Amino acid sequence: MPLNKLIVAFLLFFATTVLFAQEKFTISGTVSDTKNNETLIGVNVIVKGTSVFAITNEYGFYSITLPKGDYELSVSYVSYETIDEKISLTQNIKKNFGLSESGEVLEEVIITEKNTTNTKKAEMSVNKLSIATIKQMPVVLGEVDIIKSILFLPGVTNAGEGQSGFNVRGGGADQNLILLDEATIYNSSHLFGFFSVFNPDAIKDLKLYKGGIPSRFGGRASSVLDIYQKDGNSKSFHMNGGIGLISSRLLAEGPIVKDKGSFIVAGRGSYAHLFLKLSNNENSAYFYDLNTKLNYKINKNNSLYLSGYFGRDVFSLNESFVNTYGNSTLNLRWNHLFSDKLFSNLSMIYSDYYYGLNLDFVGFNWDSGIRNYNLKYDFKYYLSDKIKLNYGANANYYEFNPGTIEPSRSDSGINFRQLERKYAIEPAFYVGLDQKVTDKINIEYGLRYSLFYRLGKFTQNIYANNQPVTYNTEFEIYEKADPIGTQYFGSNKTIADYNNFEPRFAIAYEISDNKSVKASYNRMVQYLQLVSNTASPTPLDVWTPSDNFIKPQIADQVAVGYFANLKDDAYSLEIESFYKTIKNRMDYIDGADLIANEAIEQVVLNGKMRSYGLEILFRKNTGKLSGWIAYTLSRSEQKTPGRTPEESGINNGDWYRSAYDKMHNLAVTSSYKLNKKWNFGANFTLQTGQPVTYPNGQYEYQGITVPSYGLRNENNLPLYHHLDISATLTPKQSETKKWKGEWVFSIYNLYGRKNAASISFRQNQDSGDNEALRLSIFGLVPSVSYNFKF
Repeated sequence: MPLNKLIVAFLLFFATTVLFAQEKFTISGTVSDTKNNETLIGVNVIVKGTSVFAITNEYGFYSITLPKGDYELSVSYVSYETIDEKISLTQNIKKNFGLSESGEVLEEVIITEKNTTNTKKAEMSVNKLSIATIKQMPVVLGEVDIIKSILFLPGVTNAGEGQSGFNVRGGGADQNLILLDEATIYNSSHLFGFFSVFNPDAIKDLKLYKGGIPSRFGGRASSVLDIYQKDGNSKSFHMNGGIGLISSRLLAEGPIVKDKGSFIVAGRGSYAHLFLKLSNNENSAYFYDLNTKLNYKINKNNSLYLSGYFGRDVFSLNESFVNTYGNSTLNLRWNHLFSDKLFSNLSMIYSDYYYGLNLDFVGFNWDSGIRNYNLKYDFKYYLSDKIKLNYGANANYYEFNPGTIEPSRSDSGINFRQLERKYAIEPAFYVGLDQKVTDKINIEYGLRYSLFYRLGKFTQNIYANNQPVTYNTEFEIYEKADPIGTQYFGSNKTIADYNNFEPRFAIAYEISDNKSVKASYNRMVQYLQLVSNTASPTPLDVWTPSDNFIKPQIADQVAVGYFANLKDDAYSLEIESFYKTIKNRMDYIDGADLIANEAIEQVVLNGKMRSYGLEILFRKNTGKLSGWIAYTLSRSEQKTPGRTPEESGINNGDWYRSAYDKMHNLAVTSSYKLNKKWNFGANFTLQTGQPVTYPNGQYEYQGITVPSYGLRNENNLPLYHHLDISATLTPKQSETKKWKGEWVFSIYNLYGRKNAASISFRQNQDSGDNEALRLSIFGLVPSVSYNFKF
């Protein structure tokens, strides 16, 4: 394999460099919370007086190689007390650090999101939020929401009022890879977008990659949201939870074997539907989910993890319409330390997204979904104090269920119908290097080689000129082509295959100790396509693999930026500009029928996208008042030209604004700690309204008024904005009681802005005049919740 030769070349070159260097030794270990032994991700381990530092990986592991001598290490992490410790490095040392949560000795100096290495790393276009920060942000109905919290970051916008999907740098919601403990989450919403599927009590860490994406990630064109669950307390048993107006949650954690193994189980559910039943309302809407994780440290070099997630939503109307959907994941992982420099992680992962629908009034049931099995093996080799090597491989096997229809009543007249299932496998190999070239220059570079095989069993349509979509020159419209035949592919026979090299590169130049400029480039390839006629992910969305007609999306993105820590890291400033292009973005012909369509290729064309913009993030990191201001100026456009000079293409073949285009996006979030009892928070967001297509005229046909439409996305919904506030009351805690609680009061949309989720047009039955009807989901929404732990 070409990739194997590449890895060998890298290793030989750098091994030669190390052999002729002076005598060096390695200090390595893990960093964890002293209270519960929870490993900490992203901890800064800095060698004072040098430019050498390390950052703990997803399992809290770090490794630093230095010449023989005496050093002082500084270990720091958000909301934890910093440890400074002197070491004498005369041999390889195994050193674990335990960090304690910050106290409040000086109330006027409260550290929140301090990060001393953000100007040194080549990593850019990456945002990380602590769970403590997320829990301080006011949200709708008082439910802490991880997805909605990242909407306050630059370059990230919401998919629509009341939706938990998100768009990154002008990309579609389907172009985001969402991982929970490495397992793919295909739908991130509860209750059709009112809440996200992530229980904040069970989450340890999250990181959003908008660009400069490491080579270990692949499969989506826009971003990666990487989320890890807590491991559980291995010292003592504890419980915590919360009671809200429409949902509650409970978490239990404790040791399996003290200081060696632990468990965590977290459950959450809503109960608003119970109040509907009290009023004899037959409608119902509720959700529940379960997070669980087990871990066991076999010895100092081996650890096992088993984690899972299960969630379901149920929505019904008078029991004649019942909708059930949700995600399930399971991941078994083995961490192995080959040496103090070589760390590995082997994972076996299962992910499933299910959608079910019972339509009793028409007499049939429908279900669809996607399921995948992933085997991955990742390595991190700390070659020296200046070079870190990442490499690995994975293989994803997919099973797509486009839909099954079966009769629910014998008198329905509906026949059983199974749309042919689709299968695919996606292997990938990657290598990446993090290298300190000089004291001023750091680079991260790598290469991912991905392959994709669309597999049988499947009956493939054959079309004249291999064109499933034809163009009617008389009416100047696109139409479905009739197949001229079919070809059957047996089990595991290859229907179509692709392979792509995905290079990644990022560089940082330190202007001074606290200022740097950075640049990055990455290519991402997305082989899975989301078939949807909405701009945001809804449960009815159906995933489909690339094939002979639907090509994989190929995204190329470049970014440049300026990063600064100001006034001893009390403030930080990040300014980035980006430009992204995407080939083979699916576009739908006018009047496309997407549901239960066995030949989806007959209603789609392969177009392209581009997005570009400027992002500014200014943070106040310390003090009683902390928070940030994020502003994005951007443009997102789509283009699907005609395939021949005679064809008009979509929108006359010109660039038009995509459904995710929002030129202006301003977000402000703040937290003010008044004293030990009271903490206040406020959020303000303002965005350009979502692009839409309004009718520009009408005509009558057989007595019926029919609207006519102009070019796509020429119009906008009204400006979107709202202000949210919260207050957290922590009563004085008794030193002798283990029970601790707090009250959270919040108001979403303080001034009652009626933001438009959509605007529809109709004819007034009394006057006969045309009128626009605005649909608003939220007005002013007060809420209260009680959180506890013991």
